[in-house]
Amino acid sequence: MNTRRAIILIGPPGSGKGTQANLLATKLGFYRFEMSKIIEKHFAQADSNDLVIEEEKRKWLAGQLMSTWIIDKWALEALSEISKLDQGIVLEGWPRNLEEMEKIEDIEKYYGKENIDIVEISLSEQESVKRNTVRKICVKNRHSVPLTLPEFKDVTKCPYCNSELQVRGLDKPDVIKERYQVYLRETEPMIGFLKNRGYEIKTVNGEQSIEDVLKDILKSLGIS
Repeated sequence: MNTRRAIILIGPPGSGKGTQANLLATKLGFYRFEMSKIIEKHFAQADSNDLVIEEEKRKWLAGQLMSTWIIDKWALEALSEISKLDQGIVLEGWPRNLEEMEKIEDIEKYYGKENIDIVEISLSEQESVKRNTVRKICVKNRHSVPLTLPEFKDVTKCPYCNSELQVRGLDKPDVIKERYQVYLRETEPMIGFLKNRGYEIKTVNGEQSIEDVLKDILKSLGIS
């Protein structure tokens, strides 16, 4: 396995990017780059009197995309440190739009264009709302647990680390619908940009069991 490989997951809210990123990172021994965790860390450390950060936090809680300049700043700072590790990386939650995707040059600089794979996980708006409004996040490691899937129907603790589960404030129907429309407007156009740059987009059906989605992703990457 190439230890300098980078896998970028693209998909709407509820498509399972976080779950699949965690499974891929665990299976392949890669670093999981989780943009939402980086954002939450910066918000937790921010001065409540910082009006710029407070406005970004308002956007985030409303399901809107935060300003690209601050997302890129935080993402590139994290990427610079992670790239020093002798590991591949799985990215989810960044890049999210065309302006951010231009920073793929930085990812190419660290990992090599030939070692970057783009995987799109498709999901309908109806399924996105359904999944997100009945999912929970574990307190310890933020594993996403979609309770609509049969394997998680009766769980009361995180099936991955046994920590407590909680509902995110972001996972409300109106917020999810807004985030899905934001995805259509801002994130899907990245696919055309990437194709023009010479990338092959590997698309898998996200409306399957977690296990089957993982199998399809690995197959698309040529990994058994």
